[in-house]
Amino acid sequence: MTTLEPPVLQEWISEHEDLVIIDVRSAAEYENLHIRGSYNVPLPLLAQHAAQVKNRLGGRVVLVCQSGVRAEQARQRLASTGVDSAFVLTGGVPAFAQAGGEVTEGAQRWALERQVRMVAGSLVLTGLLAGRFISPKLQLIAGGIGAGLTFSAATNTCAMGTVLSKMPWNRSATEPTLESAISQLPSLN
Repeated sequence: MTTLEPPVLQEWISEHEDLVIIDVRSAAEYENLHIRGSYNVPLPLLAQHAAQVKNRLGGRVVLVCQSGVRAEQARQRLASTGVDSAFVLTGGVPAFAQAGGEVTEGAQRWALERQVRMVAGSLVLTGLLAGRFISPKLQLIAGGIGAGLTFSAATNTCAMGTVLSKMPWNRSATEPTLESAISQLPSLN
C-alpha cells in the first residue's frame, strides 16, 4: 500500500497544482466532512468506472475515505487500469482534520464504521440476552455476527457497512451519478 501522511498532504496541497484528491466515501459522509478541494467519487462508482476516472487523473492522486480501507480498495482498482502513482491518506479525512488540514464540515452524521459497531454490538447483546431469557438457540445470533465480523476482517470487506450505506439516513439529497462524479474531476486537456 502506498500511503501518505496528513502533514505531507497539507504540503502537497499548497505546492502542487496537479494534485487530485478523490474522496471515495458516500455522498452523505462527504457532506459531513471532507478535505477542501477534494472530489467525491464514491467507491462503487469508481470501482465500476475506474478506466473513465483514470482518463481524468494527472500525476498526483490521493485517495481518501474515513479510515483508509475503502481508499486502498480504490487504489487497487485504479492500479488494475494502469494508475500506479495513487496514494492512500493514512487515517483518512479525520486524521487530516486532526492534523490541522483544511476541511469543510456539513450536517453531522455518525460515521459508517461507528454505525457498524453499534449494529453489530446491539445484535450480539440481543442474541446473548435472548439466548439467556427466551431460548438458548437465539445465542446463534451472537455467533453469526461474530463469524461475519471475522470474515469481514479476514477479507477487508464489510457487508454490514455496505447494507448500512444504503439506508435513508446515509443517503444524500445529491447522490453523485457517473456523469456528475467524473465531470467534476479536472480535465487533463
